[in-house]
Amino acid sequence: MGARFRRFAAFTTGLTFALILLGVYTAAAGAGLSCGADWPFCNGGFFWKTVPGFIEWFHRLVAMITGFFILGTTAGAWKYTDSTRIRAVATLALVVLPVQILLGGATVLIYGPVVQVAHHAAALVIFGALMATTLWLYEEPRRPEAAATESASGYPSDD
Repeated sequence: MGARFRRFAAFTTGLTFALILLGVYTAAAGAGLSCGADWPFCNGGFFWKTVPGFIEWFHRLVAMITGFFILGTTAGAWKYTDSTRIRAVATLALVVLPVQILLGGATVLIYGPVVQVAHHAAALVIFGALMATTLWLYEEPRRPEAAATESASGYPSDD
């Protein structure tokens, strides 16, 4: 596994975090319903007509781009690693993604506290899975000579 894939996974994790913040901003600005009860469109079309509509539309655009990065991260985990745990958490992020997309639509079509909480919870599951993926990718494998110099206490010796 190369450094490029580790950076890709880290970027995906950061992009997902930025998307969560953008989603919080979208909700706090009251822009979530600015496209009307119309999902995946915005007021019957593909584009916005108001500033709040732009905020909602932009959140959806970033979400779509992030979804493709999550797909790429999961594919990379299967292609570039043999680690079961990395593959599992990357796959978890991908499996929760369609649920998150449907919950995003539900926040527009249904709009209630339960849907909002479920949408945010799914985002946090995806983010947590991507964070674990990235951190585990950056773990350095232990070299045999480093392990041999450790003392009985588990700390490296001063030799």
